[in-house]
Amino acid sequence: MEDLQIGQVVRSKAGRDKGRVFVVVGKFDDQHVLVADGDLRKIEKPKKKKFKHLQRYNDVIWQIKEKILRGDKITNEEIRKFLEPYKS
Repeated sequence: MEDLQIGQVVRSKAGRDKGRVFVVVGKFDDQHVLVADGDLRKIEKPKKKKFKHLQRYNDVIWQIKEKILRGDKITNEEIRKFLEPYKS
């Protein structure tokens, strides 16, 4: 459906987490992705979100994307550090 990719920065448009910034850490199915922010939504338990409930940024965090695709471990601290510039 949408062309969200792993490592892409997104903002939630709906739900309890409305307005929060996340990074896409996986694809779930053709309508959902898995997102984490390293704070409320840890990498160990990412949130399943529908594409239509996410506002996408044109930015992809390549360090996170490459680590996920290689199968390397990502820490919540890394995610928080990369998302810091997007928080308002």
